[in-house]
Amino acid sequence: MVHTQEPAVRTAERGESETVTGWVGWILFAGVIMFTGGIFNVIEGLVALMRDDFYLVGSSGLVVNVDYTAYGWVLLAIGALLVFGGYSLMTGQTWARVLAVILAVINATLHMLFMPAYPIWSVIAITLDVFVIYALVVHGGEMKYYKEGR
Repeated sequence: MVHTQEPAVRTAERGESETVTGWVGWILFAGVIMFTGGIFNVIEGLVALMRDDFYLVGSSGLVVNVDYTAYGWVLLAIGALLVFGGYSLMTGQTWARVLAVILAVINATLHMLFMPAYPIWSVIAITLDVFVIYALVVHGGEMKYYKEGR
């Protein structure tokens, strides 16, 4: 026997609401932040590849002993993934929420490890990553109802 109320009951049991709230705007904000942060990571990665002396400390002064060439390639890769994840999040893809949280955690960790090199930007990037994680973990489910037009 098919019950038409079963999906709504399951949703209510998990504590999710089927109505769209103002948090959808924060989820879109998270996508824009990821997209923009990805572009900044790409720029920072290019700087790391081209000018090692740009940063405040040499590679020996970092938490991990990695040269800036490797750091630049990692930033380029994470930046490209952040741009892709942010765009996918803004289009309302369900899988993009999981990807976005994983990428935000990786990006925050990366900036924590390289904080001595660029401290102010690292603190800003970590703070924005925390906002992205919070918006997606707590209210990410509302995006599917926004996409469905409820």
